Amino acid sequence: MNLLVADLLNIAFLGFLVVIAIAVSYVKDLLYAAILLGAYSVTIALVWLIMSAPDLAITEAAAGIGMTTLMIAVIGKIGRRVE
Repeated sequence: MNLLVADLLNIAFLGFLVVIAIAVSYVKDLLYAAILLGAYSVTIALVWLIMSAPDLAITEAAAGIGMTTLMIAVIGKIGRRVE
């Protein structure tokens, strides 16, 4: 991958990570927060992949998918809390 393209993708993904992090702090519904955290995990896995660290990308994707699934299952059991 061209160095300029990789840098632009990193900047775009890191900006998207900041937007997701801010959105998670403002969301009131637990289910939406869990979905946004899953998107955060996928995005950071893509950042690791662009930075030529596929082992970290796979670990982040697996942990993120596992935690997102677990959070959605728990939220389904206890109910969605909107404050």
